[in-house]
Amino acid sequence: MGEVVNLRLARKRKARAEHDAKATANRALHGRSKSEKIAETTSRQRGEALLDGHRLGKPDENGQQ
Repeated sequence: MGEVVNLRLARKRKARAEHDAKATANRALHGRSKSEKIAETTSRQRGEALLDGHRLGKPDENGQQ
């Protein structure tokens, strides 16, 4: 005879494996490492500082220069 299998536990194992596979795929698509996030932040800050440094004058209360 074959081995006795608890179908409830087998269904739970299968669902858990599918969930883990989907989570892995989502992390690969949407996830970024901490170093990537920091690099993007510093790059954006440098760009903003560069643009602010090239301004000819400060805007007045109405937003006009």
